[in-house]
Amino acid sequence: MQEKSRRTNKQRSEATRTALLEAARELFVEKGYAATGTPEIVARAQVTRGALYHHFDDKAAIFTAVIEQEAKATAEAIEAATPPSLPPPEALITGGKAYLQAMQKKGRARLVLVEGPTVLGRERLEEIDAQNGNRTLAEGLQAAMDAGLIKKLPLGPLTAQLGAAFDRAALAVESGGSIDEQIEVLEALITGLRE
Repeated sequence: MQEKSRRTNKQRSEATRTALLEAARELFVEKGYAATGTPEIVARAQVTRGALYHHFDDKAAIFTAVIEQEAKATAEAIEAATPPSLPPPEALITGGKAYLQAMQKKGRARLVLVEGPTVLGRERLEEIDAQNGNRTLAEGLQAAMDAGLIKKLPLGPLTAQLGAAFDRAALAVESGGSIDEQIEVLEALITGLRE
């Protein structure tokens, strides 16, 4: 019986954390990080201030958790679109399309690519990206190089520069640009890496 109550408490705690993250994300998208206060997050999540500080040290910590969640969701979308059976160059192109599509979720590009570097700093954001989107890109590039399908280049700089191109494309699409045009250019960049 005691085990059941622990599970219930854990589920309740997770539900509270989820509500806080959802409320914070909504507010950060609507108002931006600077204009969002923790009292608003608490009110939107319909929890107590104590609940907020039980899960997160401060507003920066909940923002970091939101960014990590967004980055993870983007990486999962890329991985879902690129099964291991895809040939490496095709996986790079398909993964790039999946990235741009995932970044179209309302507010995601602004949160991750504009607010993220401002609030967290470029170094911390790069750490998060290295575990998520840039990780999938680096894996795809390495597989393509190992298969002899693209030029062998230094993986770190190649990942960083191609990742930056994808990020710029995502911002262009968020600003009303054509996703099809962005994909066309990104495909040309990847095709240009072929041996």
